[in-house]
Order: sequence, then structure tokens, then C-alpha cells
Amino acid sequence: MFRRAGLPHGIRLPHRRWQRIALGIALIFGGLLGFLPVLGFWMIPLGLIVLSYDIARVRRLRRRLLVWWHRRGARRGGEARQRPSSEPPAAEG
Repeated sequence: MFRRAGLPHGIRLPHRRWQRIALGIALIFGGLLGFLPVLGFWMIPLGLIVLSYDIARVRRLRRRLLVWWHRRGARRGGEARQRPSSEPPAAEG
């Protein structure tokens, strides 16, 4: 098992492609049964993230979602989300 970029530190994916695909499908299937105890709807996005490493269509969908999410956050936050500049504020007077 090895680490992949994009996943939190300490989470390892199987080394073989077919195992990653099986894990992603199992997570999505378990997420569809999210109304049961232990399983949850949180498993669906996690399964899609795992599948996105091997399936190009899912990877493109993930990237579009990330771009949309960041643009949405930038619009909603406006200037409050921008980093302050390193220059001191201009003195009035």
C-alpha cells in the first residue's frame, strides 16, 4: 500500500489498480446503504475520490467540482477571504 497525493496523511491506498477500483466501488455501494448503522453517506464521496485515481471520467468530475467549490468560496467570501497584504495600512491625515 502507498500514499497518494490529495488524501490526508496516513491514509494508504492499495498498490494494485484493481484493488483500488474494488475499494472505490465498495465504498460507493456502502454509501448507498447509508441509512444503516455504521455505513454512511460519507462513503460515496470517499469512493469517488478513490476511483478518481484510476478512472479519467471520475478524475475530471472531481477536478470540476473542486474548481467550482473554490470559485464559489471566492465569490461568497469576497475580500474577507483574501490574504492581507504585507504592506502596512496607509496613514490617514
